[in-house]
Amino acid sequence: MAMAEGEHRDALMEAIRVEGEGHRALLAGDAETAADRLRAAAAAYRRSWELAPPRSFGRVIGMLKALVIAGDDARAEAAYVREQVSEDDASPPAWYALAIAALVEDDDALARRAADGMRAAGVEPFLRTAAAIDALARGDAGAYADAEAAIVADFERRSEHLTGVPIADTALMLERFAERRGLAAHPSSALLPAM
Repeated sequence: MAMAEGEHRDALMEAIRVEGEGHRALLAGDAETAADRLRAAAAAYRRSWELAPPRSFGRVIGMLKALVIAGDDARAEAAYVREQVSEDDASPPAWYALAIAALVEDDDALARRAADGMRAAGVEPFLRTAAAIDALARGDAGAYADAEAAIVADFERRSEHLTGVPIADTALMLERFAERRGLAAHPSSALLPAM
């Protein structure tokens, strides 16, 4: 048991470290290196999820987010998340994982249900992200742009970032979905790569 605990923590730390390398490459304009590092981070997040205690949903969120930002087709991983995460007992973080999977799969009904589930947390970052997801699922460009701007502003106010790299990765992931749907807001920030 202690060995598995150490292994899942090691995999999580590896995922965060490699994701940070991807973020640095993105901000430097090196899309190829960024995509490679983000794919490696996604694999480490999945490894960590498979070793971690139940309900460690941040790991599957990290996996999907890294692949979406890398520009990959993440449908297989989205299907995996939907197998792993039950709607029946979903917490707000679980709903977030399901929301990303739903956007990958263009399942707007699930994305909207998941956004509602995320709102139950009552936590500002979740509320902002839920608003953006709901707007994407409804095709509301104005509401999406407002939510995206609020997300970017939140990241700009932060003194610490998970990977140690100041980047608005949630906003970047959502913008990838928005581009595909013709709803891109094109926010400008030092915490976002040129898009």
